[in-house]
Amino acid sequence: MIKIATSILSADYVNLQRDIEKVDKGGAELLHIDIMDGAFVPALSYGPGWVKAIKPITNLTLDVHMMVQNPERYIDDFADAGADIIGVHKEATPHIHRALQMIKNRNVKAEVVINPGTPVSAITPVLYMVDQVLVMTVNPGFGGQKFLHETVKKITELDKIKKEQGLNFDIEIDGGVNETTVVGAYKAGATVAVAGSYIFNADDPVLKIKALKDATR
Repeated sequence: MIKIATSILSADYVNLQRDIEKVDKGGAELLHIDIMDGAFVPALSYGPGWVKAIKPITNLTLDVHMMVQNPERYIDDFADAGADIIGVHKEATPHIHRALQMIKNRNVKAEVVINPGTPVSAITPVLYMVDQVLVMTVNPGFGGQKFLHETVKKITELDKIKKEQGLNFDIEIDGGVNETTVVGAYKAGATVAVAGSYIFNADDPVLKIKALKDATR
């Protein structure tokens, strides 16, 4: 059964604590926090202050996804704010090993992220040092996009490498996740699914979390 990371990008910001408590009670395991700088992706979103404010109000794992150029500039800030996982894009820095090393040095779980157009081969040299790999199943920057089915091949490839090399990283998917698209990704080896609009735009978010879990039993 897949673990669910609910993306607060689609939550009600005015009633954020209410929405976080709802998905927590509904069975989600992680809270996915998208950090966007208006450069690496067109949109702007939260800074470290959001993570710091959220940390005391939930026991959910804070999964911080940095969609920013040169993420090394902000890793310490998000570690200080209370991030449990920090994800950095291979495409956002020429020094991906250094960025991941910085995260690990702060005793935070490290995640490497790849866009739909980036092959798994681009990150194989650093897979030994990560706790999680995020395969973007849409192009990053906006919620509500359709799942790119061709990305499932990358999940299969990562799962094979993981087994052959005896590694234990989670494989996370992000974008276009629903009770249908999650099935193929889960069968290919995905262990965590990010869902935002699918959950928070629903009349009953708890039922949507249940649907994702039931689809991957």
